[in-house]
Amino acid sequence: MSELSFAQLGVSEPLCRALAAENYTHPTPIQAQAIPLLLQGRDLLGIAQTGTGKTAAFALPILQKLGKPQQPVSPKACHALVLAPTRELAVQIAESFATYGRHSGLRQTVILGGVGQPQQIKAMSRGVDILVATPGRLLDLINQRHVRLDEVRYFVLDEADRMLDMGFIRDVRRIVAMLPKKRQSLLFSATMPNDVAHLAAEMLHQPVRVEVTPEQITVDRVEQRVFHVETAQKRALLVDLLKDPALSRVMVFTRTKNHANRVSDHLDRSGISADAIHGNKSQNARQRALERFRSGEARVLVATDIAARGIDVDGVSHVINFELPNEPESYVHRIGRTARAGAEGIALSFCDASERGFLRDIEKLTKRQLTVVGERPASMHTPQAKKEARQPDPSVYKRKRPFHRGRNKNNRSRQAA
Repeated sequence: MSELSFAQLGVSEPLCRALAAENYTHPTPIQAQAIPLLLQGRDLLGIAQTGTGKTAAFALPILQKLGKPQQPVSPKACHALVLAPTRELAVQIAESFATYGRHSGLRQTVILGGVGQPQQIKAMSRGVDILVATPGRLLDLINQRHVRLDEVRYFVLDEADRMLDMGFIRDVRRIVAMLPKKRQSLLFSATMPNDVAHLAAEMLHQPVRVEVTPEQITVDRVEQRVFHVETAQKRALLVDLLKDPALSRVMVFTRTKNHANRVSDHLDRSGISADAIHGNKSQNARQRALERFRSGEARVLVATDIAARGIDVDGVSHVINFELPNEPESYVHRIGRTARAGAEGIALSFCDASERGFLRDIEKLTKRQLTVVGERPASMHTPQAKKEARQPDPSVYKRKRPFHRGRNKNNRSRQAA
């Protein structure tokens, strides 16, 4: 943590007052580096893992600049636009703007799928200072002429790598093309694959790069363990682990929506309070599940990767990968749900024979071996087993197709967001 204060970074007194009310006394590294640059009007490329405080890094400068006297916003327009890949992340960003800007008097709203349009249309009818949105619903309302982007002065693309993973690259480019050329633009990403680098080059003007964590390195504060277990035994192992009261607030990740529902139902039948959250749930159902998890009414939240970057719940004691992700970067974002705000956490992963290739990819990415609980299967060391581990069953664990290969991917992502 930096020893600087927010006031020393140039943050205004009303914003500092709001921060103090939330017990935020010292900026995180990305805040300390980004805020002075953004107050100067620079475009910024931020490389930061989830949980590093990047929302405040861009929200505080935007709130401060919008708080100065300026031309009123027109109906259906906004002065600041923040794009997020998932509904949960969009809601949390909007809540952060509301918290930090409680003394600013600025108007804001959030636009996302999974809920009705009328309230969003009504909110935009007078125009807002700050608009937080997911790409699919935003484009829908733009096409219906309920939203215009010609007055945007500040543009933020958050979780850019996740945006690309979900197939939103074409939508993002369409939105960027509608923005005024004269604007301040910010792009944040946890990793920097080539596609994100190309997008940054397209939308940013002479940006400064702020990188607070080594690229693609997992959270060091998380203790990481792996159980080698057969698929049929995973549910029993999960229930057995949850008999330990030390697993007080647990996120369990699956690869598919159906598996999330089945695991959640199995836990409920076993007497363990659990909810599932994924793209097929309505926004209201997802919010109810999150509130039950936050309040402790539900001890376990079972989620797909859509929730890996969009959920910020304090006190998550353990993350359990019921199924290993087929993209190693997703592992980083999953385990980032614990060990937040300087705390420590534990990540447990279940690995069956078909997932050993995924485990090797994760260990290669994170540059560390996960601690094996119990005996490592002897069969893992045979040439045939290693060959099978490199070739998981493609019918079940197929990697995501790039967006340009078909339109169905985009449609599914829009529904999820």
